[in-house]
Amino acid sequence: MSRIGKMPISVPAGVEVKNADNCITVKGPKGELTKQFSKELTIDIADGVITVARPNDKKENRALHGLTRTLIANMVEGVSNGYSKTLEIEGVGYRAAKQGKDLVMNLGYSHQVIMSEGNGITIEVPQPNKIVINGIDKQAVGQFAAEVREKRPPEPYKGKGIRYVGERIIRKEGKAGKGKK
Repeated sequence: MSRIGKMPISVPAGVEVKNADNCITVKGPKGELTKQFSKELTIDIADGVITVARPNDKKENRALHGLTRTLIANMVEGVSNGYSKTLEIEGVGYRAAKQGKDLVMNLGYSHQVIMSEGNGITIEVPQPNKIVINGIDKQAVGQFAAEVREKRPPEPYKGKGIRYVGERIIRKEGKAGKGKK
C-alpha cells in the first residue's frame, strides 16, 4: 500500500471540497481550483476528511494513488494558504521592477526582459534584487518561477544571475586557478 496515498487529507475550516465524478473542486478563501482525476481511483469526502483508495495493485493504479492524494492535498493547501517562491538577483546592474502587471528586469542584456502576470500568479518586488511569486496553484507558481530563473540562470564563475533563495551555486575556479606545471 502506498504510504502517501493512504494518508487522509484533513480539510481546514473555510475550505469547501466537492467531488463530481472524480472532478474535484476546492474552494477556499484564496480562490478556487478544479482538477479531473482518474476514474479508476475512489475519492471519498466525509466529515472534513478526504481519502483516496485504489481498486487493485496494478502498476498504473499504484502510480496514480500517491500522486492523486498529493495533488488534492496541494489544492487544499493552495486555496487556504497559497504558495510562494522567492528569487534573488545577483550581479552589478541586475535589477527588477514592477510596472503595472508586468515584471521588468535588467539582466545585462541590451534590452529589458518583460514578463506578465497570468493565470492566478501575482508578482511582488520588495527590493530591486528580490522577486516574490505568489499563487494558489503550486505547479503554476513553480513553473513561472522556473521561467523567470531561466532568463538569466546563475553562472558558476562569478555567481551572477537569478537564483532561488537558499539555492547553493557550486562555484568554479577561473583560468588563473589551474595548477602550474
